[in-house]
Amino acid sequence: MNRMDNLKITIFQGYLFWENTDKNLQNIALRLSAIREKTELIILPEMFTTGFSMNAEKLAEPMGGKTMQWMHKIAKQYNCVITGSLIIKDNGKFYNRLIWMRPDGTHEHYDKRHLFTLAKEEEVFTAGSEKLIVELKGWKICPMICYDLRFPVWMRNVGGEYDVMIIVANWPERRALHWRTLIPARAVENQSYVIAVNRVGHDGYEVYHSGDSTCISPMGEVIYYKRDEEDLYTFTISGSEPSKTRRALPFLQDEDKFHID
Repeated sequence: MNRMDNLKITIFQGYLFWENTDKNLQNIALRLSAIREKTELIILPEMFTTGFSMNAEKLAEPMGGKTMQWMHKIAKQYNCVITGSLIIKDNGKFYNRLIWMRPDGTHEHYDKRHLFTLAKEEEVFTAGSEKLIVELKGWKICPMICYDLRFPVWMRNVGGEYDVMIIVANWPERRALHWRTLIPARAVENQSYVIAVNRVGHDGYEVYHSGDSTCISPMGEVIYYKRDEEDLYTFTISGSEPSKTRRALPFLQDEDKFHID
């Protein structure tokens, strides 16, 4: 494992204005203006411009569109990476796509693999098929989206390929117990940090979201947790913690070998 410096991360557990991209971008920019210290990564929720809407025909943006231009502006302003998912139309298909935007405008993306059938997401969006592992200050980071959390095989830290898993979400309060249970499980079984960023408030279907955004250490310790309130919070994760945990408890060496179709 490469030596890693500590990493400073800012999460925004925000209220999302239903299907109103301009209002959401304005609100998020205003909230981010409260950042008073250097941060290296800003994490926003799933579909942070619209809420978890299936109205893709109306709301989708192209790659390089308004929101990605806004993300580049924010990344450049704070000299950090910014990430979160939005509705993207690409080659005639709709994706729930996480964008990893760097200050220089270069970017990567991850398309949500597990589409939420209870909301008929699979009838509107196309599922992704590739994991994304990105690097930041020597850290290997694996971003995922909401419903992916329920599928540990997909999230498995094969060969210790990542040090941090990020989960951006619109996870409803009525299943918050599942959220609070699965996130620590993913951290412990994968011996990585898990940083999960959810939204708060009611969406356009009157479904309430309690947030419960959190950061869990590779040993399962709670670094950050917030419920019900909009919150902008910056914290630091330790560069030595993943390797320290894996040396003390070399469980990843005994992992099962498998292939995902």
